Amino acid sequence: MLTKEILAKMIDHSLLNPSISDKDLEEGCKKAVEYDVFSVCVKPYHIKKAVSLLTGSGISVITVIGFPHGSNLTSVKVYETELALKEGAVEFDMVINIGALKSGGKEFVLEDIKSVVKSAEGRIVKVILENCYLTDEEKILGCKIAMDSGAQFVKTSTGYGSGGAILEDVILMKKVVGDNVKIKAAGGIRSFELAKKFIYAGASRLGTTRTDVILKEFQE
Repeated sequence: MLTKEILAKMIDHSLLNPSISDKDLEEGCKKAVEYDVFSVCVKPYHIKKAVSLLTGSGISVITVIGFPHGSNLTSVKVYETELALKEGAVEFDMVINIGALKSGGKEFVLEDIKSVVKSAEGRIVKVILENCYLTDEEKILGCKIAMDSGAQFVKTSTGYGSGGAILEDVILMKKVVGDNVKIKAAGGIRSFELAKKFIYAGASRLGTTRTDVILKEFQE
């Protein structure tokens, strides 16, 4: 049964907007502690400060790699992951090379993800497909590549593309990945009812800026 406490521990509280200041980060971390979520997801620039703010809280600090377009060279993604690990991030949400996937570059995309997975040294890597730019066939292929890469999650969206999480996409992704990897839904999840639908469709983690709204609206 879904409880408020279980739901909170499925939330990565998102603090990724380019305009987020140090003060905004402090307020966001306080909110994360208040609602006892799983993690805060921060820009690489903010990893070290977020770690200091959340030490002893039991809330993880995660970050993004190749964000938001995924078009960085693999070597840059690897270096970014290595630095983020040293700064204290414990999970990594990486954006695939969207153009390479759409060009049929299956092997390139696979090696791109595998390189980040290796650099993460056993920590969780979530592969962001950015579904708003993909056909259903490309979404399916992206999920299969993510499974083959050793990553632990596939993720719907960055939240900064032309669209966010769509319920039908999560249903499709779940059909492809089954129990082999988990699913994170992110982008536009702004209510409890919507959050609940994504969870029942197969999402194990939610990325949202509206943590307070979702948890205040919670009803069993």
